[in-house]
Amino acid sequence: MASELAAAAACRPRYEILDGLRGVAAMLVVWYHFFEAFATSPVDQLMNHGYLAVDFFFVLSGFVIGYAYDGRRIGAGQFMLRRVVRLQPMVVLSVVLGAVAYLVQGSVRWDGTPVPFVHVAVALVLGLFMIPVLPCAAADVRGNGEMFPLNGPAWSLFFEYIGSVAYAVVLRRLSARALVWVVAISAVGLACCVAGNMSGAYHQGLGWTLAGGGFWGGLCRLSFSFSMGLLLTRNFRPRHVGGAFWICAAVIAVVMGCPYVGGAEPSVWNGVYDLVCTFFVFPAVVWVGACGATTDAFSTRVCEFSGRMSYPLYIVHYPVMYLFYAWVWAGNVSLDHALPVCVALFVLVIVMARCALKWYDMPVRLYLNKLLNK
Repeated sequence: MASELAAAAACRPRYEILDGLRGVAAMLVVWYHFFEAFATSPVDQLMNHGYLAVDFFFVLSGFVIGYAYDGRRIGAGQFMLRRVVRLQPMVVLSVVLGAVAYLVQGSVRWDGTPVPFVHVAVALVLGLFMIPVLPCAAADVRGNGEMFPLNGPAWSLFFEYIGSVAYAVVLRRLSARALVWVVAISAVGLACCVAGNMSGAYHQGLGWTLAGGGFWGGLCRLSFSFSMGLLLTRNFRPRHVGGAFWICAAVIAVVMGCPYVGGAEPSVWNGVYDLVCTFFVFPAVVWVGACGATTDAFSTRVCEFSGRMSYPLYIVHYPVMYLFYAWVWAGNVSLDHALPVCVALFVLVIVMARCALKWYDMPVRLYLNKLLNK
């Protein structure tokens, strides 16, 4: 069965533009995280809405998973094995890199409190198995309540796994009408999280912590966006859209780069902006991207490179960010002085991602897929 599924998947065309757009969003996330080092609040953060990339990723996942697996005879267990093979090798590498970076940094919390090695080891083991760290637990080695303190962005992979389980068990069996209800109810829940100021700054950057309702906000983000992606793929009727990759990439950059909406104080209008982008802009971007096709060698190469690098770049870059933050904050370094370092580190994390993909992720996944196909 596994070999038959692989052969069927190989016969289906890839949405190369969607792959490329995932990479564009991942690169912008890296810069969003660079600029976090210089923000004093959510209001003055440069590339202020970079956190919305996660919502775009969730819509994209729902669309692609629905396209690849809807209507196929595959058990929930086998589907989840395929998802684990696809996602987990890079998660393991990223957590190990996060542990190394933490030890290099001095094995201290952000406030300078020393952390025993055994607590780091516990955080490492939990991260390897995608088990969130409880708030204020000993394994919360950085002291800021992250689900995965050795590699913060892994929180979105945690929800990606939840989405995969939901698809395998429930969502793929729902009718289009029932899926519309899931999308609608999720939209109401997400709007309540944002309007209720669950984040404290009227923004949608929820989910990276279990405390303060962050988990429920992240679950609503996943539930709406992933289900919307599934709904899109089930109702997709392609139409030719010229220049789709460059149009969609520009839209993503504008959305993520938009300053805080509403002024110098937290404003509900910023939450409205986030919801509009999530409810309407990102589904439209995925639809337009799926309608397009690269027609020249340059665009094709950009999409191929960007798509291959997207996941490794997203998941392995943050350990470097931890070291960068420690350097900036310890020396009170300004953005002007740090910008050349940012550029150099950006190149470095791309090289890291490329090496991880070529010499680790691809061989490991090839080996695991061979085991599954026996």
